[in-house]
Amino acid sequence: MKQPTLSNQVLYLLSISAGLVVANLYYNQPLLHQIAVSFNVSEAQVSNVALFTQLGYALGLLLIIPLGDKVSNKKILRIDFLIMILALIAAGFANSLLVLMISSFFVGFTSAIPQLFVPMAAQLSDDKNRGRAIGIVMSGLLIGILGSRVISGFVGEQFGWRIMFYAAALLMALLFIILKYKLPTINPVFKGTYLSLMKSLYHYFKTDSSLRLATLRGGLAFAGLSAFWTTLVFLMEDSFGYGSTIAGAFGILGIVGALGATVVGKLSSSISNHSIIVFGAILLVVSWVIILFSGHSIIGLMVGVLLVDLGMQSLHITNQKIIFSNTPEARNRVNTIYMVGFFIGGAFGTVAGAIAWGNYKWIGVGTLGIVLSVLILIVHFIFRKKEI
Repeated sequence: MKQPTLSNQVLYLLSISAGLVVANLYYNQPLLHQIAVSFNVSEAQVSNVALFTQLGYALGLLLIIPLGDKVSNKKILRIDFLIMILALIAAGFANSLLVLMISSFFVGFTSAIPQLFVPMAAQLSDDKNRGRAIGIVMSGLLIGILGSRVISGFVGEQFGWRIMFYAAALLMALLFIILKYKLPTINPVFKGTYLSLMKSLYHYFKTDSSLRLATLRGGLAFAGLSAFWTTLVFLMEDSFGYGSTIAGAFGILGIVGALGATVVGKLSSSISNHSIIVFGAILLVVSWVIILFSGHSIIGLMVGVLLVDLGMQSLHITNQKIIFSNTPEARNRVNTIYMVGFFIGGAFGTVAGAIAWGNYKWIGVGTLGIVLSVLILIVHFIFRKKEI
């Protein structure tokens, strides 16, 4: 059966949907201080809410996203959105930190579906427009990641942290209705069993050294970014006396950096992948040095946020360009492998950032970011022409 083509209406719907759904992962970060006060727990303990969200997302990537090569997209969305909405409602009604952690895990698990939208855009596009389509969906996803912190910071400050989860549940219900009627049905291309589908993940990971290296680079970069965003709200309270609104507002600067990275992605046809990766990694090192010495400088932190997001997304977009080009017949599965590693790195960064803050405050967080960024350069230069 012939696959539907990608209209601009569907393309921008995918982009907006990716941003709205992925935002669920990050609403809690500017709210962590409020949640800690609400449940009378420490900053280290409340960081587990962000950790469980990231772990749930990583597991959702592993178990849900490969199904994009086997099961109708409409069926996946129907089941996924139901669980997602229930989890968001449960998070809003949580009467203990444990209940919130469990609810957050399922919010993360079901919010993996934006990673279906990127390969979907690639599959529905012709060769000429594929890069543009992926870039537009990625832009929506990145804006959702960063804009979510601005929204939740404001909502938390004005109405309390629970309202953010109730509003997200309502938004997801409305989005599902729109997707149900506007999104084209995509026919699966993989005809084997779910077990054979999952086994093929190991095959691609084992045989593709460029996929393994891209996954490692992405995981290290996102570890640093997660450490920053998880602890920024603590720095705002501790050093500046600001609330979650200011911490969340830093997401606006991140959006500028992320959109700048999409320009880098468009230039990739005339610039080598190696050059963009080295540029992104060096930019991360520089940005983390600035962040390290900006524990008492809002201006310094603003510059650091712009640069760290630009470096991060330059790496991320180039990594995905590499893996999609190498295995066009299994984009959902290689994207699964890459994104699982990416968000395992994020979970590590959340934990490591909380530990660094608890023991050494902002000096510890900044040093962690520098070490992770230098590691990206080291592993890239060592393994880019070798097996890893």
